[in-house]
Amino acid sequence: MDTTNPANPDRPETTGSSTDPAIGVDLAVSQQKYLPAGGGAQELHAVVTVRVSGAAGAAPGPALAEVLVVDCSSSMDRPPEKFREAKKAAVAALQLLPDGTPFTVVAGTHEAAAAYPPGGAMAVADDTTRAAATAAVHELVAAGGTCLGRWLDLARRELAAQSTPIRHTLLLTDGRDEHGHFLPLTGVLASCAGQFVCDAWGIGTDWDARLLLEVARSLHGGADAVRVESDLAERYRRLVRGLLAKTVPELTLTVGSLAPGAHLRYVKQTFPHEGPMTPEPDEPHAFVTRAWGEELRRFHVCLAVDPEGERRDQDLLAAEVAVRLPAGSGVVPPAPQPLVVHWTDDPALSGLTDGQVAHARVWEELGTAVADATDAYHRRQHDRAEALLGRAVALAQRAGARRLLDELGRLVEIHDADTGRVTLRPHVDPVDFQHLMTASSHTTHGPDGSAPAGPPRQGGELVPCPECHRRYPARSRFCGNCGAAMGASS
Repeated sequence: MDTTNPANPDRPETTGSSTDPAIGVDLAVSQQKYLPAGGGAQELHAVVTVRVSGAAGAAPGPALAEVLVVDCSSSMDRPPEKFREAKKAAVAALQLLPDGTPFTVVAGTHEAAAAYPPGGAMAVADDTTRAAATAAVHELVAAGGTCLGRWLDLARRELAAQSTPIRHTLLLTDGRDEHGHFLPLTGVLASCAGQFVCDAWGIGTDWDARLLLEVARSLHGGADAVRVESDLAERYRRLVRGLLAKTVPELTLTVGSLAPGAHLRYVKQTFPHEGPMTPEPDEPHAFVTRAWGEELRRFHVCLAVDPEGERRDQDLLAAEVAVRLPAGSGVVPPAPQPLVVHWTDDPALSGLTDGQVAHARVWEELGTAVADATDAYHRRQHDRAEALLGRAVALAQRAGARRLLDELGRLVEIHDADTGRVTLRPHVDPVDFQHLMTASSHTTHGPDGSAPAGPPRQGGELVPCPECHRRYPARSRFCGNCGAAMGASS
Protein backbone atom coordinates (compact mmCIF):
# COMPACT_ATOMS: atom_id res chain seq x y z
CA MET A 1 0.00 0.00 0.00
CA ASP A 2 1.65 3.18 -1.20
CA THR A 3 1.74 6.03 1.34
CA THR A 4 3.76 8.45 -0.76
CA ASN A 5 2.99 12.11 -0.13
CA PRO A 6 3.96 14.21 -3.21
CA ALA A 7 6.85 16.56 -2.61
CA ASN A 8 5.06 19.40 -4.33
CA PRO A 9 1.32 18.90 -3.58
CA ASP A 10 -1.22 20.92 -5.50
CA ARG A 11 -3.71 23.43 -4.19
CA PRO A 12 -6.66 23.49 -6.61
CA GLU A 13 -9.08 26.37 -6.82
CA THR A 14 -11.68 25.35 -4.23
CA THR A 15 -10.70 23.85 -0.89
CA GLY A 16 -12.14 23.02 2.49
CA SER A 17 -10.13 22.03 5.57
CA SER A 18 -10.58 20.24 8.88
CA THR A 19 -10.04 22.34 11.99
CA ASP A 20 -8.89 19.47 14.24
CA PRO A 21 -5.45 20.39 15.67
CA ALA A 22 -4.12 16.79 15.58
CA ILE A 23 -5.52 15.36 12.34
CA GLY A 24 -6.39 17.51 9.35
CA VAL A 25 -8.52 16.50 6.38
CA ASP A 26 -8.51 18.69 3.28
CA LEU A 27 -10.88 18.42 0.34
CA ALA A 28 -10.34 20.02 -3.08
CA VAL A 29 -12.07 19.90 -6.46
CA SER A 30 -10.54 20.45 -9.90
CA GLN A 31 -12.89 20.48 -12.89
CA GLN A 32 -13.79 22.07 -16.21
CA LYS A 33 -17.25 23.53 -15.58
CA TYR A 34 -18.13 24.80 -19.09
CA LEU A 35 -20.28 22.40 -21.14
CA PRO A 36 -21.97 22.96 -24.53
CA ALA A 37 -25.62 23.88 -24.04
CA GLY A 38 -26.77 22.62 -27.42
CA GLY A 39 -25.48 19.08 -27.32
CA GLY A 40 -28.06 17.36 -25.12
CA ALA A 41 -27.02 15.38 -22.04
CA GLN A 42 -23.31 15.69 -21.18
CA GLU A 43 -20.76 14.16 -18.85
CA LEU A 44 -19.31 16.42 -16.16
CA HIS A 45 -15.92 15.25 -14.92
CA ALA A 46 -14.06 16.34 -11.79
CA VAL A 47 -11.02 15.20 -9.83
CA VAL A 48 -11.52 15.28 -6.07
CA THR A 49 -8.38 15.44 -3.93
CA VAL A 50 -8.48 14.33 -0.28
CA ARG A 51 -5.47 14.91 1.93
CA VAL A 52 -4.96 13.70 5.52
CA SER A 53 -2.26 15.38 7.59
CA GLY A 54 -1.05 15.07 11.17
CA ALA A 55 -2.19 11.45 11.39
CA ALA A 56 1.16 9.80 12.18
CA GLY A 57 1.12 8.58 15.76
CA ALA A 58 -2.25 10.18 16.46
CA ALA A 59 -4.03 7.02 17.62
CA PRO A 60 -3.21 5.76 21.16
CA GLY A 61 -2.38 2.09 21.64
CA PRO A 62 -2.15 -0.62 18.93
CA ALA A 63 -3.80 0.62 15.74
CA LEU A 64 -3.09 -2.43 13.57
CA ALA A 65 -4.13 -6.09 13.52
CA GLU A 66 -2.17 -8.06 10.94
CA VAL A 67 -2.59 -11.37 9.09
CA LEU A 68 0.44 -12.56 7.11
CA VAL A 69 -0.48 -15.10 4.42
CA VAL A 70 2.45 -17.12 3.08
CA ASP A 71 1.87 -19.23 -0.04
CA CYS A 72 2.95 -22.77 0.86
CA SER A 73 1.91 -24.45 -2.38
CA SER A 74 4.29 -26.99 -3.93
CA SER A 75 5.45 -24.55 -6.60
CA MET A 76 6.91 -22.21 -3.98
CA ASP A 77 9.82 -24.65 -3.64
CA ARG A 78 10.67 -24.43 -7.35
CA PRO A 79 13.25 -22.97 -7.11
CA PRO A 80 13.93 -23.26 -3.36
CA GLU A 81 15.19 -19.66 -3.20
CA LYS A 82 11.64 -18.43 -3.79
CA PHE A 83 10.23 -20.05 -0.64
CA ARG A 84 13.31 -19.13 1.36
CA GLU A 85 12.96 -15.44 0.48
CA ALA A 86 9.20 -15.52 1.14
CA LYS A 87 9.93 -16.77 4.65
CA LYS A 88 12.56 -14.07 5.16
CA ALA A 89 10.06 -11.43 4.10
CA ALA A 90 7.40 -12.73 6.49
CA VAL A 91 9.92 -12.66 9.34
CA ALA A 92 10.98 -9.12 8.38
CA ALA A 93 7.35 -8.01 8.62
CA LEU A 94 6.88 -9.78 11.97
CA GLN A 95 9.91 -8.05 13.49
CA LEU A 96 8.40 -4.64 12.77
CA LEU A 97 5.09 -5.30 14.57
CA PRO A 98 5.02 -3.20 17.75
CA ASP A 99 4.31 -4.78 21.12
CA GLY A 100 0.59 -5.24 21.60
CA THR A 101 -0.19 -5.79 17.90
CA PRO A 102 -2.55 -8.73 17.26
CA PHE A 103 -1.22 -10.96 14.48
CA THR A 104 -1.53 -14.34 12.79
CA VAL A 105 0.62 -16.16 10.24
CA VAL A 106 -1.42 -18.21 7.74
CA ALA A 107 0.03 -21.07 5.70
CA GLY A 108 -1.86 -21.07 2.41
CA THR A 109 -2.29 -24.10 0.15
CA HIS A 110 -5.53 -25.58 -1.23
CA GLU A 111 -6.45 -25.23 2.43
CA ALA A 112 -5.65 -22.51 5.00
CA ALA A 113 -4.17 -23.06 8.42
CA ALA A 114 -2.89 -20.78 11.16
CA ALA A 115 0.83 -21.55 11.32
CA TYR A 116 1.12 -19.24 14.33
CA PRO A 117 -0.55 -19.23 16.73
CA PRO A 118 -1.78 -22.76 15.92
CA GLY A 119 -5.53 -22.22 16.34
CA GLY A 120 -7.59 -20.00 18.60
CA ALA A 121 -7.23 -16.26 19.04
CA MET A 122 -4.61 -14.12 17.32
CA ALA A 123 -1.27 -13.75 19.08
CA VAL A 124 -0.23 -10.45 20.63
CA ALA A 125 3.18 -9.20 19.55
CA ASP A 126 6.02 -9.15 22.09
CA ASP A 127 9.55 -10.55 22.15
CA THR A 128 8.31 -14.06 22.96
CA THR A 129 5.54 -14.29 20.35
CA ARG A 130 7.66 -12.70 17.62
CA ALA A 131 10.38 -15.29 18.26
CA ALA A 132 7.87 -18.17 18.28
CA ALA A 133 6.23 -16.91 15.08
CA THR A 134 9.63 -16.61 13.42
CA ALA A 135 10.40 -20.23 14.29
CA ALA A 136 6.99 -21.30 12.93
CA VAL A 137 7.63 -19.49 9.65
CA HIS A 138 11.00 -21.20 9.21
CA GLU A 139 9.31 -24.58 9.72
CA LEU A 140 6.76 -24.01 6.92
CA VAL A 141 6.80 -26.65 4.17
CA ALA A 142 5.81 -26.13 0.53
CA ALA A 143 3.27 -28.86 -0.26
CA GLY A 144 -0.21 -28.43 -1.73
CA GLY A 145 -2.23 -26.32 -4.12
CA THR A 146 -3.64 -22.77 -4.18
CA CYS A 147 -7.05 -21.54 -3.00
CA LEU A 148 -7.05 -17.80 -2.31
CA GLY A 149 -10.67 -17.91 -1.19
CA ARG A 150 -9.79 -20.13 1.77
CA TRP A 151 -6.81 -17.95 2.68
CA LEU A 152 -8.86 -14.76 2.73
CA ASP A 153 -11.79 -16.39 4.51
CA LEU A 154 -9.49 -17.46 7.34
CA ALA A 155 -8.04 -13.94 7.48
CA ARG A 156 -11.58 -12.56 7.76
CA ARG A 157 -12.42 -14.90 10.63
CA GLU A 158 -9.16 -14.14 12.44
CA LEU A 159 -9.66 -10.37 12.14
CA ALA A 160 -13.39 -10.34 12.92
CA ALA A 161 -12.87 -10.29 16.69
CA GLN A 162 -10.33 -7.48 16.65
CA SER A 163 -11.25 -3.98 17.81
CA THR A 164 -8.18 -2.27 16.38
CA PRO A 165 -9.06 0.47 13.91
CA ILE A 166 -6.81 -0.88 11.11
CA ARG A 167 -7.25 -4.54 10.12
CA HIS A 168 -4.93 -5.71 7.38
CA THR A 169 -3.90 -8.81 5.43
CA LEU A 170 -0.64 -9.14 3.50
CA LEU A 171 -0.96 -11.93 0.95
CA LEU A 172 1.80 -13.47 -1.15
CA THR A 173 1.37 -16.01 -3.94
CA ASP A 174 3.43 -17.42 -6.78
CA GLY A 175 0.58 -18.94 -8.75
CA ARG A 176 -3.01 -18.90 -9.87
CA ASP A 177 -6.21 -19.82 -8.02
CA GLU A 178 -6.06 -23.37 -9.33
CA HIS A 179 -8.15 -24.81 -6.47
CA GLY A 180 -10.55 -21.89 -6.29
CA HIS A 181 -13.51 -24.23 -6.77
CA PHE A 182 -13.11 -25.31 -3.13
CA LEU A 183 -14.19 -21.81 -2.05
CA PRO A 184 -14.84 -19.42 -4.96
CA LEU A 185 -13.01 -16.14 -4.64
CA THR A 186 -15.87 -13.90 -5.77
CA GLY A 187 -18.11 -14.85 -2.86
CA VAL A 188 -15.26 -14.59 -0.37
CA LEU A 189 -14.32 -11.11 -1.56
CA ALA A 190 -17.94 -10.03 -1.10
CA SER A 191 -17.94 -11.30 2.50
CA CYS A 192 -14.54 -9.70 3.21
CA ALA A 193 -15.42 -6.29 1.75
CA GLY A 194 -15.27 -3.63 4.42
CA GLN A 195 -13.80 -6.05 6.97
CA PHE A 196 -10.12 -5.49 6.28
CA VAL A 197 -7.61 -4.10 3.77
CA CYS A 198 -5.54 -6.52 1.70
CA ASP A 199 -2.31 -5.95 -0.20
CA ALA A 200 -1.66 -8.78 -2.68
CA TRP A 201 1.84 -9.62 -3.90
CA GLY A 202 3.20 -11.88 -6.62
CA ILE A 203 6.51 -13.71 -6.65
CA GLY A 204 8.12 -16.00 -9.22
CA THR A 205 6.97 -16.35 -12.83
CA ASP A 206 3.48 -17.92 -12.75
CA TRP A 207 1.32 -15.52 -10.74
CA ASP A 208 -1.78 -13.86 -12.21
CA ALA A 209 -1.88 -10.05 -12.21
CA ARG A 210 -5.64 -9.93 -12.81
CA LEU A 211 -6.18 -12.11 -9.75
CA LEU A 212 -4.05 -9.86 -7.54
CA LEU A 213 -5.76 -6.74 -8.88
CA GLU A 214 -9.20 -8.25 -8.23
CA VAL A 215 -8.27 -8.93 -4.60
CA ALA A 216 -6.59 -5.58 -4.05
CA ARG A 217 -9.35 -3.49 -5.62
CA SER A 218 -12.11 -5.36 -3.79
CA LEU A 219 -10.35 -4.95 -0.45
CA HIS A 220 -8.99 -1.40 -0.83
CA GLY A 221 -5.34 -2.41 -1.08
CA GLY A 222 -2.62 -2.50 -3.69
CA ALA A 223 -1.26 -5.18 -6.01
CA ASP A 224 2.44 -5.54 -6.74
CA ALA A 225 5.21 -8.06 -7.35
CA VAL A 226 8.95 -8.53 -7.16
CA ARG A 227 11.21 -9.64 -9.99
CA VAL A 228 14.09 -10.55 -7.69
CA GLU A 229 13.02 -12.71 -4.75
CA SER A 230 15.64 -11.21 -2.44
CA ASP A 231 13.96 -7.78 -2.80
CA LEU A 232 10.78 -8.97 -1.09
CA ALA A 233 11.94 -8.54 2.52
CA GLU A 234 12.75 -4.85 2.05
CA ARG A 235 9.50 -4.27 0.18
CA TYR A 236 7.62 -5.87 3.07
CA ARG A 237 9.45 -3.68 5.58
CA ARG A 238 8.53 -0.59 3.60
CA LEU A 239 4.90 -1.65 3.41
CA VAL A 240 4.59 -2.46 7.12
CA ARG A 241 6.19 0.85 8.10
CA GLY A 242 3.54 2.54 5.98
CA LEU A 243 0.80 0.52 7.68
CA LEU A 244 2.04 1.52 11.12
CA ALA A 245 1.68 5.17 10.12
CA LYS A 246 -2.00 4.66 9.23
CA THR A 247 -4.19 5.77 12.11
CA VAL A 248 -7.40 6.87 10.39
CA PRO A 249 -9.41 3.67 9.74
CA GLU A 250 -11.67 5.06 7.06
CA LEU A 251 -13.06 8.11 5.31
CA THR A 252 -16.27 8.15 3.29
CA LEU A 253 -16.50 10.22 0.12
CA THR A 254 -20.09 11.27 -0.64
CA VAL A 255 -21.67 12.84 -3.71
CA GLY A 256 -24.91 14.58 -2.81
CA SER A 257 -27.21 17.52 -3.58
CA LEU A 258 -27.52 16.38 -7.19
CA ALA A 259 -29.30 18.85 -9.45
CA PRO A 260 -32.60 17.79 -11.06
CA GLY A 261 -31.90 15.51 -13.99
CA ALA A 262 -28.32 14.81 -12.86
CA HIS A 263 -27.15 11.37 -11.81
CA LEU A 264 -23.87 9.87 -10.72
CA ARG A 265 -22.15 7.78 -13.39
CA TYR A 266 -19.15 6.52 -11.41
CA VAL A 267 -16.41 7.26 -8.90
CA LYS A 268 -12.89 5.89 -9.42
CA GLN A 269 -9.73 6.26 -7.39
CA THR A 270 -6.99 7.67 -9.62
CA PHE A 271 -4.03 8.14 -7.24
CA PRO A 272 -1.91 6.50 -5.85
CA HIS A 273 -3.67 3.38 -7.14
CA GLU A 274 -6.18 3.27 -9.98
CA GLY A 275 -9.40 1.35 -9.55
CA PRO A 276 -13.20 1.57 -9.41
CA MET A 277 -14.96 2.53 -6.19
CA THR A 278 -17.97 0.51 -5.05
CA PRO A 279 -20.84 2.41 -3.41
CA GLU A 280 -22.24 1.31 -0.08
CA PRO A 281 -25.17 -1.13 -0.50
CA ASP A 282 -27.61 1.07 1.43
CA GLU A 283 -26.14 4.41 0.32
CA PRO A 284 -25.48 4.49 -3.44
CA HIS A 285 -23.73 7.88 -3.37
CA ALA A 286 -21.29 7.01 -0.55
CA PHE A 287 -17.87 5.44 -1.13
CA VAL A 288 -15.80 4.16 1.80
CA THR A 289 -12.00 4.47 1.62
CA ARG A 290 -9.89 2.51 4.09
CA ALA A 291 -6.80 3.02 6.23
CA TRP A 292 -5.30 6.50 5.95
CA GLY A 293 -2.04 7.93 7.24
CA GLU A 294 -0.47 11.20 6.21
CA GLU A 295 -1.22 10.99 2.51
CA LEU A 296 -3.09 12.32 -0.50
CA ARG A 297 -5.53 10.43 -2.70
CA ARG A 298 -7.45 11.48 -5.78
CA PHE A 299 -10.80 10.36 -7.12
CA HIS A 300 -12.42 10.83 -10.53
CA VAL A 301 -16.13 11.71 -10.26
CA CYS A 302 -18.34 11.58 -13.36
CA LEU A 303 -21.89 12.96 -13.46
CA ALA A 304 -24.46 12.85 -16.26
CA VAL A 305 -26.08 16.30 -16.57
CA ASP A 306 -28.66 17.72 -18.99
CA PRO A 307 -29.00 21.36 -20.08
CA GLU A 308 -32.72 21.10 -20.83
CA GLY A 309 -34.56 23.81 -18.94
CA GLU A 310 -31.35 25.12 -17.37
CA ARG A 311 -30.11 28.71 -17.57
CA ARG A 312 -27.23 29.58 -19.83
CA ASP A 313 -24.05 31.48 -19.02
CA GLN A 314 -24.04 31.18 -15.26
CA ASP A 315 -22.65 28.76 -12.70
CA LEU A 316 -25.12 26.11 -11.53
CA LEU A 317 -24.64 23.53 -8.80
CA ALA A 318 -24.54 20.05 -10.31
CA ALA A 319 -23.65 18.19 -7.08
CA GLU A 320 -21.69 18.49 -3.88
CA VAL A 321 -18.84 16.29 -2.67
CA ALA A 322 -18.06 15.81 0.99
CA VAL A 323 -15.93 13.71 3.33
CA ARG A 324 -17.48 11.90 6.27
CA LEU A 325 -15.46 10.49 9.16
CA PRO A 326 -16.37 7.68 11.56
CA ALA A 327 -18.52 8.68 14.53
CA GLY A 328 -16.41 9.50 17.54
CA SER A 329 -13.25 10.08 15.53
CA GLY A 330 -12.83 13.57 16.99
CA VAL A 331 -11.85 14.89 13.57
CA VAL A 332 -13.79 17.80 12.10
CA PRO A 333 -14.58 17.08 8.44
CA PRO A 334 -13.72 19.66 5.79
CA ALA A 335 -16.40 21.84 4.25
CA PRO A 336 -18.26 20.22 1.32
CA GLN A 337 -17.19 21.38 -2.12
CA PRO A 338 -19.44 22.07 -5.13
CA LEU A 339 -19.29 20.50 -8.56
CA VAL A 340 -20.35 23.29 -10.91
CA VAL A 341 -21.77 23.24 -14.42
CA HIS A 342 -21.89 26.30 -16.68
CA TRP A 343 -23.91 25.80 -19.85
CA THR A 344 -22.57 27.87 -22.72
CA ASP A 345 -23.03 28.31 -26.45
CA ASP A 346 -19.41 29.44 -26.78
CA PRO A 347 -17.32 26.54 -28.17
CA ALA A 348 -14.15 28.26 -27.00
CA LEU A 349 -15.30 27.94 -23.38
CA SER A 350 -16.75 24.43 -23.65
CA GLY A 351 -13.51 23.31 -25.35
CA LEU A 352 -11.33 24.15 -22.35
CA THR A 353 -9.90 21.10 -20.57
CA ASP A 354 -9.00 20.58 -16.93
CA GLY A 355 -5.46 19.26 -16.50
CA GLN A 356 -6.20 16.89 -13.62
CA VAL A 357 -9.23 15.40 -15.35
CA ALA A 358 -7.20 14.94 -18.55
CA HIS A 359 -4.46 13.20 -16.54
CA ALA A 360 -6.97 10.82 -14.93
CA ARG A 361 -8.48 9.95 -18.29
CA VAL A 362 -5.03 9.27 -19.75
CA TRP A 363 -4.49 6.69 -16.98
CA GLU A 364 -7.87 5.10 -17.70
CA GLU A 365 -6.94 4.72 -21.36
CA LEU A 366 -3.49 3.48 -20.39
CA GLY A 367 -4.91 0.70 -18.22
CA THR A 368 -7.20 -0.38 -21.04
CA ALA A 369 -4.34 -0.41 -23.57
CA VAL A 370 -2.18 -2.54 -21.26
CA ALA A 371 -4.97 -5.07 -20.57
CA ASP A 372 -5.90 -5.31 -24.26
CA ALA A 373 -2.25 -5.70 -25.30
CA THR A 374 -1.83 -8.53 -22.80
CA ASP A 375 -4.89 -10.34 -24.16
CA ALA A 376 -3.79 -9.81 -27.78
CA TYR A 377 -0.32 -11.21 -27.11
CA HIS A 378 -1.69 -14.32 -25.42
CA ARG A 379 -3.99 -14.85 -28.41
CA ARG A 380 -0.87 -14.59 -30.61
CA GLN A 381 -2.15 -11.40 -32.25
CA HIS A 382 1.33 -9.92 -32.17
CA ASP A 383 0.72 -7.05 -34.56
CA ARG A 384 -2.23 -5.87 -32.49
CA ALA A 385 -0.25 -6.32 -29.27
CA GLU A 386 2.58 -4.21 -30.71
CA ALA A 387 0.18 -1.42 -31.71
CA LEU A 388 -1.48 -1.40 -28.29
CA LEU A 389 1.87 -1.41 -26.50
CA GLY A 390 2.93 1.53 -28.65
CA ARG A 391 -0.20 3.36 -27.59
CA ALA A 392 0.59 2.50 -23.96
CA VAL A 393 4.12 3.90 -24.38
CA ALA A 394 2.80 7.21 -25.70
CA LEU A 395 0.27 7.47 -22.87
CA ALA A 396 2.85 6.53 -20.23
CA GLN A 397 5.21 9.15 -21.60
CA ARG A 398 2.43 11.75 -21.38
CA ALA A 399 1.57 10.70 -17.82
CA GLY A 400 5.19 10.80 -16.63
CA ALA A 401 5.00 7.11 -15.68
CA ARG A 402 8.67 6.18 -15.49
CA ARG A 403 8.14 2.79 -13.87
CA LEU A 404 5.59 1.82 -16.48
CA LEU A 405 7.91 2.91 -19.31
CA ASP A 406 10.61 0.68 -17.84
CA GLU A 407 8.19 -2.26 -17.80
CA LEU A 408 7.08 -1.54 -21.36
CA GLY A 409 10.71 -1.41 -22.43
CA ARG A 410 11.04 -5.10 -21.54
CA LEU A 411 8.34 -5.95 -24.07
CA VAL A 412 9.04 -3.52 -26.90
CA GLU A 413 11.98 -1.59 -28.26
CA ILE A 414 10.95 2.05 -27.91
CA HIS A 415 11.98 4.14 -30.91
CA ASP A 416 9.96 7.27 -30.08
CA ALA A 417 8.09 7.43 -26.78
CA ASP A 418 6.20 10.61 -27.66
CA THR A 419 4.57 9.07 -30.73
CA GLY A 420 4.47 5.49 -29.44
CA ARG A 421 6.65 4.10 -32.24
CA VAL A 422 7.80 0.69 -30.97
CA THR A 423 8.81 -2.78 -32.11
CA LEU A 424 7.75 -5.90 -30.22
CA ARG A 425 10.81 -7.71 -28.91
CA PRO A 426 11.36 -11.17 -30.46
CA HIS A 427 11.72 -13.00 -27.16
CA VAL A 428 9.17 -11.91 -24.55
CA ASP A 429 8.86 -13.45 -21.11
CA PRO A 430 5.10 -13.81 -20.43
CA VAL A 431 5.55 -12.77 -16.79
CA ASP A 432 6.60 -9.33 -18.04
CA PHE A 433 2.97 -8.75 -19.03
CA GLN A 434 1.92 -9.56 -15.47
CA HIS A 435 4.40 -7.03 -14.08
CA LEU A 436 3.14 -4.51 -16.63
CA MET A 437 -0.46 -4.93 -15.47
CA THR A 438 0.33 -4.45 -11.78
CA ALA A 439 2.56 -1.48 -12.60
CA SER A 440 -0.27 0.13 -14.55
CA SER A 441 -2.38 0.27 -11.37
CA HIS A 442 0.20 2.52 -9.65
CA THR A 443 -0.51 5.98 -11.00
CA THR A 444 1.34 9.29 -11.06
CA HIS A 445 0.31 12.45 -9.25
CA GLY A 446 -0.53 14.54 -12.28
CA PRO A 447 -0.52 18.31 -12.77
CA ASP A 448 -0.98 20.80 -9.96
CA GLY A 449 -4.09 22.96 -10.13
CA SER A 450 -6.38 23.04 -13.13
CA ALA A 451 -6.46 24.57 -16.57
CA PRO A 452 -7.50 28.20 -16.82
CA ALA A 453 -11.26 28.71 -16.95
CA GLY A 454 -11.31 32.26 -18.27
CA PRO A 455 -12.00 33.52 -21.81
CA PRO A 456 -9.78 32.13 -24.56
CA ARG A 457 -7.41 34.16 -26.65
CA GLN A 458 -8.85 36.88 -28.84
CA GLY A 459 -11.24 35.64 -31.49
CA GLY A 460 -11.66 32.22 -29.91
CA GLU A 461 -8.87 30.86 -32.12
CA LEU A 462 -9.09 27.11 -32.71
CA VAL A 463 -5.98 24.99 -33.28
CA PRO A 464 -5.60 21.28 -34.11
CA CYS A 465 -4.46 18.79 -31.49
CA PRO A 466 -0.98 17.50 -32.40
CA GLU A 467 -2.11 13.91 -31.73
CA CYS A 468 -5.69 13.40 -32.94
CA HIS A 469 -5.98 16.65 -34.99
CA ARG A 470 -9.34 17.56 -33.51
CA ARG A 471 -9.64 21.35 -33.22
CA TYR A 472 -9.75 22.96 -29.78
CA PRO A 473 -9.41 26.52 -28.41
CA ALA A 474 -5.85 27.78 -28.52
CA ARG A 475 -5.85 28.40 -24.78
CA SER A 476 -6.49 24.72 -24.01
CA ARG A 477 -3.58 23.06 -22.22
CA PHE A 478 -4.84 19.55 -23.01
CA CYS A 479 -6.92 18.09 -25.82
CA GLY A 480 -10.38 17.16 -24.57
CA ASN A 481 -10.57 14.25 -27.02
CA CYS A 482 -7.31 12.36 -26.42
CA GLY A 483 -5.68 14.24 -23.50
CA ALA A 484 -2.60 15.33 -25.43
CA ALA A 485 -0.74 18.46 -24.28
CA MET A 486 -1.76 21.36 -26.51
CA GLY A 487 1.23 23.54 -25.63
CA ALA A 488 -0.73 26.61 -24.48
CA SER A 489 0.63 28.73 -21.63
CA SER A 490 -1.23 29.00 -18.33
